[in-house]
Amino acid sequence: MEQTKDNHHQLEQNKREQPMSLLMKVMITGFVGGVFWSSLGYLAYFFHFTELSPNMILHPWALGDWKYGKLGNYIAIFLIGLISILVAFIYYAFFKQMKSMWAGIFYGVALWFIVFYVLNPIFPNLQPVSELERNTIVTTICLYILYGVFIGYSISFEAQEMNRQTQMQATNE
Repeated sequence: MEQTKDNHHQLEQNKREQPMSLLMKVMITGFVGGVFWSSLGYLAYFFHFTELSPNMILHPWALGDWKYGKLGNYIAIFLIGLISILVAFIYYAFFKQMKSMWAGIFYGVALWFIVFYVLNPIFPNLQPVSELERNTIVTTICLYILYGVFIGYSISFEAQEMNRQTQMQATNE
């Protein structure tokens, strides 16, 4: 009986965990990036570095005054995390082979332009860029750049690691 227990234990110890798929890593990177950087955006709003808080995404759709308070910001941060999964998959689809940090910087700037110029009419409380305070513009651009670098560098690194592991397995077989 003891021996079968030991054999079972050894077999469990020798088992290798299946590595997480690249798409799952992209999904987690997107969610964590969205939550982390929008939380920093909320912190920047709290300390008056920007006049925009994460809850601006709720203004066109949510009813009630709750969306203007802390609860609205917390829900918005979570929703930005979910939206960020899509943003991460877009980066994965088009730019995963980019090895430079510049790809993430440009991606972040492009996202900023999309939100502040293209999607501007959707958000009723978002003034045109020409009417925003300079601190708001600089702070949000910096946050979007850092977010883009986080998403871009993380996804590119994981894609390159996955390729390297696949090549190593192919040469070993």
